[in-house]
Parts: sequence; structure tokens; C-alpha cells
Amino acid sequence: MLHDVVEAKALKGHQVFVRFDDGVEGIVDIAGIVSLDGVFAPLAEQKEFEKLFVDQELGTVCWPCGADLDPAVLRSQVTGESLPGCAGKRAA
Repeated sequence: MLHDVVEAKALKGHQVFVRFDDGVEGIVDIAGIVSLDGVFAPLAEQKEFEKLFVDQELGTVCWPCGADLDPAVLRSQVTGESLPGCAGKRAA
């Protein structure tokens, strides 16, 4: 079952606190899962990174620059569970 992000807060060092619709919560190091280039390049600057918001329609963390993250990847990082459809594989 897929779960939406309902709360997110930017922390120092490109970390994000996330809480899902079922109450699961934790901290994800964004720089550890995506390269801060391309659409993510603006996020290298902490001030831009801190502009994150939860898009209620997408159910995930987004930024004004157009970057967003798959909520399944975020959840995998928080829980250590495999990604849906990727038996035995966890998001890196």
C-alpha cells in the first residue's frame, strides 16, 4: 500500500523530517538519495532547500524549482523496507 507524505520540514544538512498518513515518521538525508544537480541543483543552497513543501495532490515533498521525491523512496529510507515492486531492494 502506498502512503502519502502529510508533513515535511527541512532540517540542516539537506535532511528532511517526513511524516506519512499512517503516522510513520523519520528523517531522510536527501543528498544521500539524489545528486544535487539537474532539477535538484537549486537545492544545493540551503535557503532553496528550505523552501520545501508537501504537495497534497502528489502526496510528497516538492520544491518551487520543480523537484519532487517519490513518496515510496522516502518511506523506504525511513523504514528500511524494500520499495514496492522491487523485492529485496531498498532505495539507496
